Amino acid sequence: MGHPHSPITAPTLSGVDTPMPVGHTSAPPSASLRRRNFIAWSRRYVLTLVLADGLIGAAAAVVPSRFSNSLDGEFALVAVLAILGAIAWPTSISLARGYVRNRVGVGSEELRAVPRAGVALVVAGAFPAGLLGQQTLLTLVVVGVPFAVLLSTSIRYFARKALHRRQRTGFDVRHVVVVGSSRAVRELTDRLNREKQCGMKVVGACLPSHEVGDVSDFGIPVLGDLSSVARIVRRLDCDAVAVTSDDSTRDTYLRKLAWSLEGTGVEMLVDPGLVEVAGPRMHIRPLMGAPLLHIEQPHFSGWRRVIKRGSDLVITSLGLVLISPVILVIALLIKLQDGGPILFRQKRVGRDGEEFWMYKFRSMVIDAEARKAALMAHNEGKGGLFKLTEDPRITPLGKFLRDFSLDELPQLFNVLNGSMSLVGPRPHLANEIAQMPSEATRRALVTPGLTGLWQVSGRSDLEGDEAVRLDLRYVENWTFTLDILILWKTASAVLAKRGAR
Repeated sequence: MGHPHSPITAPTLSGVDTPMPVGHTSAPPSASLRRRNFIAWSRRYVLTLVLADGLIGAAAAVVPSRFSNSLDGEFALVAVLAILGAIAWPTSISLARGYVRNRVGVGSEELRAVPRAGVALVVAGAFPAGLLGQQTLLTLVVVGVPFAVLLSTSIRYFARKALHRRQRTGFDVRHVVVVGSSRAVRELTDRLNREKQCGMKVVGACLPSHEVGDVSDFGIPVLGDLSSVARIVRRLDCDAVAVTSDDSTRDTYLRKLAWSLEGTGVEMLVDPGLVEVAGPRMHIRPLMGAPLLHIEQPHFSGWRRVIKRGSDLVITSLGLVLISPVILVIALLIKLQDGGPILFRQKRVGRDGEEFWMYKFRSMVIDAEARKAALMAHNEGKGGLFKLTEDPRITPLGKFLRDFSLDELPQLFNVLNGSMSLVGPRPHLANEIAQMPSEATRRALVTPGLTGLWQVSGRSDLEGDEAVRLDLRYVENWTFTLDILILWKTASAVLAKRGAR
């Protein structure tokens, strides 16, 4: 329970210190947290990337040069090329803003900078090489740049994975003070704590003065009121201030707070309050000198849908050719197991609310559906979903298939006939959807998928409401890049057997 404490000196934006009671439910941040280690570890992270890119640039210049007959025996020239590559490649990435420290481990800009740098080098090198007939330079551009892009992107991917593992254990994080009304602060803090990959640790909150002494069971320390933010972040040596969007932070408050943080190196982050709207749909547009946040409408048709369908057909067709022996072996094992049907089919709700037959390899006993009613009393699912951690209807072979999601392989044929996509919202039963919130019907605006955000974010370990929220986030913010990312993450989720259904 919150309780008043003895007054402490609370600095204000104007620089005047005033006594103020502070209520909180846990001890204030310890002295060990009162340091700004973001600068240290982010510099170390960026320096590692620069050195790796330098080595990659040197290799990208040397390896293709070995294919040029004009450089046979010219070791000095090859050495010069290596030095130039070691300088040019990191410089190109830097110009593409690939080493910005506040983007470390967050968002996609850090990764996108690499292909942008590659395109710039190709444009800068291919034209003069072709114009002057420089075969060596053309070889470096055509072979070396893609080689460098591939390696540098891979290095960043694994570096980010390693960073996220450290951040999940509390290391290499940014210490953040959250500012705003108690309700908005709770919501933002919950999101930051839930999404560990953002790398932010909330050390406390600053609330409106009338809420400071009236908090109970708040969960994080209340450090002061809105006027004391600047001095508090200096005293605790925090890395960032996260400001919520509510009545308490309107008018001129953000401008005054930004002024008070000038020269401190503290980053100011403003939560727009649009939780389920992704960055690509948000744009700042000036209107009569005032910036307005423009939100684009989601796109469910047009050329984007054509590209998505085309990629589904190409990837699925190639995949079926490659894994056809695996499919045949699984089908034979299921048939030999008990002589029952190989496939399990079930009506699910698809695009525009139309039902379709979804296919899976049978992983349960033959009379599984008849035995479901007797197990409803032990249902562990929420939001209309039926789930049992230890379902007695699953066969030993079926458990193996489910652990590695092999039971879902027949859904590739659903992708071919257009009733499903490789990536999309989870297809549900009609009676499950009837028990979901009304907004869940927006999932029908797109084709359901074999995998989706729900799978890479926890798969069936997620509660029903959370799974619906992730499905809606996908529907509202779909991009082709997001599909590729989900497919990539699905592979690691399946191999790790996280939350297999």
